[in-house]
Amino acid sequence: MAKRVAEEISEEAHPYDFHVSGPRNLSTPNWREIINSSWKDVNYRRTVVACFVQAVYLLELDRQENRSEDNALAPKWWRPFKYKLSQTLVDDRDSSIFGAIFEWDRASAMSDFILIRPSGAPRAVLALRGTLLKTPTIRRDLEDDLRFLTWESLKGSIRFTRALEALKLAVERFGSCNVWLVGHSLGAGLALQIGKAFAKQGIYIETHLFNPPSVSLAMGLKSIGEKAEYIWKRIKSAVELGKAKMPSNSSNEVITVADIEELEKSESEGKMSTGLKKWVPHLYLNNSDYICCYYMDPAAGPKPEGDGEEGVKKAGGQLAAKLFVMSKGPQKFLEAHGLEQWWSHDMELQLALHNSKLINRQLKSLYTIPPQVEKP
Repeated sequence: MAKRVAEEISEEAHPYDFHVSGPRNLSTPNWREIINSSWKDVNYRRTVVACFVQAVYLLELDRQENRSEDNALAPKWWRPFKYKLSQTLVDDRDSSIFGAIFEWDRASAMSDFILIRPSGAPRAVLALRGTLLKTPTIRRDLEDDLRFLTWESLKGSIRFTRALEALKLAVERFGSCNVWLVGHSLGAGLALQIGKAFAKQGIYIETHLFNPPSVSLAMGLKSIGEKAEYIWKRIKSAVELGKAKMPSNSSNEVITVADIEELEKSESEGKMSTGLKKWVPHLYLNNSDYICCYYMDPAAGPKPEGDGEEGVKKAGGQLAAKLFVMSKGPQKFLEAHGLEQWWSHDMELQLALHNSKLINRQLKSLYTIPPQVEKP
């Protein structure tokens, strides 16, 4: 009997147990969710999707450590939010779990008298983990890390193909408005490219990216900034002269604030598709994390007046991305790049930028200005 109690205490004290390292002060889902959904709160949404990514890390750890359903750690990270695991994404190279799809669990919700899905809650969430420094997975994880670092792309990876297909099926089943895409670190870089691929087809998935990698482009930022300034001068000169034509943007040039303003003008005049530039990913960054810090390098143009989303609206223009920045002063890398910080109850975030050089470059193909056709 004493041995059994000791084992229970030991399991409860596991550092990755939801009750040990998970979020605090969470509201318990109940029938009031029908009237006033917690999903309308941006902090709650961020907390939940971060927990889903943590669940993917733990799904792989549970697999490596041969945990059974009875003592598995991962389910504790999605069940409190009334979701269930519907699919795991497996890398055939090492049989590791790198992603998962979580669906709204109607049966679990009904047991707590939640008759309908709360307003704002997605039907399904595709979550992708980052690098896991464990012997069974480190080789393939680092292989994709190096692929991204070298080519700035994961399209040659089996993980890209698997995740893209899984998200496509989820969208066909539930609709794009009811499916979210989230990732951390390497998984955030993968999610960014998958979301972009869907956006090119006019399908806009709500996307949340925690500590996405940016270091592969660091050396090119200076030259990119010079190109942006050059484009700004060209467009400004063209507008002042009252020219009808816009400069072509087919080369590898950065989309600047001036480009965005011209896109909006063209759209309002019916010269381009109204679906252009509607995909706005959410990026969560720590200014002490050298992996993702280059996303905080601002693009040319006006900065938001004040903090928060209201400040962004005042700045005018559509968003390339929403950048939520945590600033706690100097931190160790593992702490600054970790996932746990994003469900911390005492964290303070600022929506510091509405544009950045790096995100503009990565999404420039979505905002390419179509060629003008002259009337005879």
